[in-house]
Amino acid sequence: MSDTLNAILPQFFLGLVNGSIYALLSVGLTVIFGLLRIVNFVHGAQFMVGAFLSYLLLVYFGIGFWWSLLIAPLVVGLVSAAIERSMISRLYNIDHMYGLLFTLGLTLVLEGLFRYWFGSAGRAYVVPESLSGVVNLGFMYFPRYRLFVVIASVVLCLGTWLLIERTRAGSYLRAAHENPQLLRTFGINVSLLLTATYAFGAALAAVAGTLAAPIYQVGPFMGTHIMVVVFAIVVIGGMGSVKGTIAASFLLGIAETVTKIAFPQAASMAVFVIMAALLVLRPEGLFGRQESTR
Repeated sequence: MSDTLNAILPQFFLGLVNGSIYALLSVGLTVIFGLLRIVNFVHGAQFMVGAFLSYLLLVYFGIGFWWSLLIAPLVVGLVSAAIERSMISRLYNIDHMYGLLFTLGLTLVLEGLFRYWFGSAGRAYVVPESLSGVVNLGFMYFPRYRLFVVIASVVLCLGTWLLIERTRAGSYLRAAHENPQLLRTFGINVSLLLTATYAFGAALAAVAGTLAAPIYQVGPFMGTHIMVVVFAIVVIGGMGSVKGTIAASFLLGIAETVTKIAFPQAASMAVFVIMAALLVLRPEGLFGRQESTR
């Protein structure tokens, strides 16, 4: 294998791992925005809380990764459902800016509380023993846990897309946004559907947080840093487009890491350069037009 390929392949697979975390976060954000029209700025804090819950369950209760993968999203989803029902639902019929400002404020409160309780330093979360070690892919060795993250993300993202686009439950969710009065005439509880949608999007962020905990340092600002990229991905994929968001997440995750080979100083800017170029050439995003004309 050539030296160039030897240098690119590890970065390509590392990009897939980063893209997997981006995909889970951006799909949750897209589901909430596409169906509720709320710019959920607190999504990064929900990601951080999911990671912290997994860390605390392990350190204080001895509950490992697999149970955390179930408990953390469930807790974050239930708490988020209560927040949506009691506060965010009051913002649906007014300017979107109020929703953005409210969720931004909620983010600052959550980050401040976690920094007060646990400090600013990142904390390590060990890779589960069953997923430690490496896998021989035939042309390179790859960490087993990171391969699991890629597979889990692809399954969850495609499952979400199929749920929304190919099932009756998904058609109810879309109708709850597009024509809620018509849906109510059929006896559907629209408020409950919207609450469930928000909780589901928040739970996806918590899943991403749990999966990211063994890869990144668990800290109060881990969500803020990654959400800047995730918002750019949602714009590139097309606002409200789940399939566009999934495609953009993996493409940009790979582009970001492969750029480190040719021009390391520009790696952190690659996503935003692509976003700027796309906004000029195709303002609706990669799949925005298809979604809007459906």
